[in-house]
Amino acid sequence: MTSSIFADDALSAAKYALNGLTTRQEVISQNVANIDTPGYSAQQVDFETTMQMALDNQSSGNIKLAKTSSSHLDTTSTASELYSVSNRSGGTYREDGNNVDIDTELMEMSATSLQYQAITQVVSNKLLLLK
Repeated sequence: MTSSIFADDALSAAKYALNGLTTRQEVISQNVANIDTPGYSAQQVDFETTMQMALDNQSSGNIKLAKTSSSHLDTTSTASELYSVSNRSGGTYREDGNNVDIDTELMEMSATSLQYQAITQVVSNKLLLLK
């Protein structure tokens, strides 16, 4: 019974979203910590694309990797292993080669925190219904 509760598509999607938001928050914290590091480029996390692939795949929370040969082993990977961390485009580079903007980082941090709280509230409400 327990495994069928947590195999729910909505809870799987919430798990991916919370993991992605956690990764995003860690990257934002890293950006803020490196605000005065010469040559540092601000980074960003794109987990929404991977999460959408996982939801479209409907393979019980796993993303199948493409096989280019029949001799390749079958494998699955969790979405958290596939989050895309890249340099943030745009922004103004300072003389020291750093492009971290504290206003942008604080705004992203607040938005990420609100999204995290909203998803945890939805999960909490769903689990209360099951209770």
